[in-house]
Amino acid sequence: MRVMLVHPSALMYSEIFLRLEPLGLERVAAAARDAGHEVRVVDLQVLRRDLLDRELASFAPEAVGISLNYLANIPEALDIAHHAKAASPGCFVFLGGHSVSFIAEHVLDQAEGAVDAVVRGEGEPAVEPLLAAVRDGGLKDVPGIVCAEGRGPAPKLLDGLDTPRPARDLMRRRNRYFIGELDPCASIEFTRGCPWDCSFCSAWTFYGRSYRKASPEGAAEEMASIREPNVFIVDDVAFIRPEHGHGIAAELERRRIRKQYYLETRSDVLLRNEEVFARWTRLGLRYMFLGMEALDAEGLDLYRKRVSPDDNFKALETARRLGIMVAINLIVDPAWDAERFRLVREFALSVPEIVHLTVMTPYPGTEIWHTESRQLTTRDYRLFDIQHAVVPTTLPLEEFYRELVRTQAVLNRKHLGLRNAVGAMGVLGRNLARGQTNFARMLWKFGGVYNVRRQLADHQRPVRYELPLPRHSATAPGRQDLFIHTRPPARVRPEPDPEPDGV
Repeated sequence: MRVMLVHPSALMYSEIFLRLEPLGLERVAAAARDAGHEVRVVDLQVLRRDLLDRELASFAPEAVGISLNYLANIPEALDIAHHAKAASPGCFVFLGGHSVSFIAEHVLDQAEGAVDAVVRGEGEPAVEPLLAAVRDGGLKDVPGIVCAEGRGPAPKLLDGLDTPRPARDLMRRRNRYFIGELDPCASIEFTRGCPWDCSFCSAWTFYGRSYRKASPEGAAEEMASIREPNVFIVDDVAFIRPEHGHGIAAELERRRIRKQYYLETRSDVLLRNEEVFARWTRLGLRYMFLGMEALDAEGLDLYRKRVSPDDNFKALETARRLGIMVAINLIVDPAWDAERFRLVREFALSVPEIVHLTVMTPYPGTEIWHTESRQLTTRDYRLFDIQHAVVPTTLPLEEFYRELVRTQAVLNRKHLGLRNAVGAMGVLGRNLARGQTNFARMLWKFGGVYNVRRQLADHQRPVRYELPLPRHSATAPGRQDLFIHTRPPARVRPEPDPEPDGV
């Protein structure tokens, strides 16, 4: 069967700071190809829309799958679905991905016949039986499938992470993937799932709190196959288990693999497993993303981070000592006033770390989707990108965006802009010598992407597709009600949490 897999366009944040290869889609492509299908991948983050139009005509796919890891991409995906049906009459169109898994029936209804099925849960174990059912029938019996006939059985979890190996060879313009100065940059996955339960996050609800690891040998073999000099480790929390981090490091050392790495972890994990991170700095770990989320204990408790402000600041000191540049994330609550923004600017200028801001956004699949008492001010999918306010703001909306952009601009001048470009001439020169321009373009794009007029105008666009309304409750819903995957196989049962969390 001819199968085309599509990733929608980049979101606002990705227009500047990063553009990551669609690792999940590459793994689904590999699973489909291993099952004997002819597969093409079109990533609209790096390819023009007219190329998709041409390939729909020339390839004439019998099945088109569209990745929906982000709510903000749903309107574009539905437009692509309608276009695919018109361009290739009779083709089977399906959606899959993290975000759409939580609202599958709603999106299927919105598609008005342009989408034949939605895959809930992990795509790798679902794609082979799905495509077999497209050919032979029995669609409603495929695990994880939602179609016009209803829901199929519960979605299955992938048994292990060593296979399928991402089909990186199907990607075009790989030189367009980057994160910061790591240009170009590939991605890799060592673990999947998260044993914590932050109230704003849907990673743990998607995986049903399962936690799985690639084998050190499998991880190293995959790393050896990556041609890019830079790699982003996409794990939700890197090196939770120190023996796993050491095991992969030992295999990379044995193979003499040297790259530059960027990863994401938690402050308490860094403090508890400092020796693992120290070892990885010798392998090339250069950047680390820490989701501090809040500067005070009250904010951390609100988001159920289960760390203290002291832990966060000790982690920053540890990373500095190890020579790792840290990118801090802080969540902007729409309730902030001008004074709170001023304090955040002062903090950001007082530390050497990169500080990113994301706007508090209730997402389907998170606890705050059900418990956030403020009513949504919009249900436009496109505004659910953690860069727009979707609940009432204490400041008038224009003033809120003015303070937000002002704060982001201060951080931009600190880390990007002309002064930083002069300091980064060595990196720029090396990248440009290899024909890599992503980092160079990033340094001057801020003002064209982040500005008050654009963000306000985004709220005025005509809305065709809207999110479903959340069912608010005074208490958090039962955890099983939030989970997408609920019954992990025995051999991949979640390991005990690194520290008790009362769950």
